[in-house]
Amino acid sequence: MAIGTQQDGDEVMSEINMIPFIDVMLVLLIIFIITVPVIKHAVNIELPQASIEKVQDKPENIRLSVDADGVYYWNDQRIEDVDFAARLEAAAAQDPQPELHIRGDKAVRYERVAQAMATAQRSGVRKIGFITEPAP
Repeated sequence: MAIGTQQDGDEVMSEINMIPFIDVMLVLLIIFIITVPVIKHAVNIELPQASIEKVQDKPENIRLSVDADGVYYWNDQRIEDVDFAARLEAAAAQDPQPELHIRGDKAVRYERVAQAMATAQRSGVRKIGFITEPAP
């Protein structure tokens, strides 16, 4: 009996079995061969032509501020109540109509802001927005 030699068929295999890896690579190759022609085909669409027409300019927004005393300011210029309705009617007659942005002081009575909104509605202003400050 020889010491240190194995005559049995129970040898440990020290090589990696490459057959499963080759099978996986062949399957991936077939998948890529099938999907590449599908990816290369683009959808034919007709793109719109650019026009040279001038786009109608949007009018500047009207900034209406109401301070703590209830005084109106039209784009940072003080305006009296009697002139306010006439200016709103003139703005409502513009085409396209400007937007009215109302910025009210937090100490002003809501009644003054509501009066400004009602006057704007009677004048025909269709777009009214409020300017606020974000919470800290």
